[in-house]
Amino acid sequence: MKISTKGRYALRLMVDIAQHTHSGPVSLRDAARRQQLSDKYLEQIVTPLAKAGLVRSVRGAGGGYLLTRRPEEYSVGDILRPLEGDLAPVECATDGGYCEHSCDCVTVELWQDIHKAVSAVVDHTTLADLVERQHTRQGHGGPTPCP
Repeated sequence: MKISTKGRYALRLMVDIAQHTHSGPVSLRDAARRQQLSDKYLEQIVTPLAKAGLVRSVRGAGGGYLLTRRPEEYSVGDILRPLEGDLAPVECATDGGYCEHSCDCVTVELWQDIHKAVSAVVDHTTLADLVERQHTRQGHGGPTPCP
């Protein structure tokens, strides 16, 4: 299972909004500049987030996007699923998933275990956790260099 660029960028956008919302609505142009992303691509990403009720738009001069609740009330799973759908590695790992071989397939339990593990991580990590991690990195003189 791979998280798409839309899912990854949605998390980055939500962290950016959470970090900068103290000064009012966050424009996609400003978020795109800070995140070094295309503002046109962020427009495609923010639509499902808004439809899911995770952000709301403010129109007009000084407009942009605001979170609809506090960062600690969002799980990473809440943010990823509107863009990625279910995070199961295979269809038969979901509760409603069906496979004609599931009754005698030894791998179905493995797929279900992977799905449970991924869900546990994304559903227990909050947007506030990610914001805190970002503050910690910035407090150490900037992003941690990649090897």
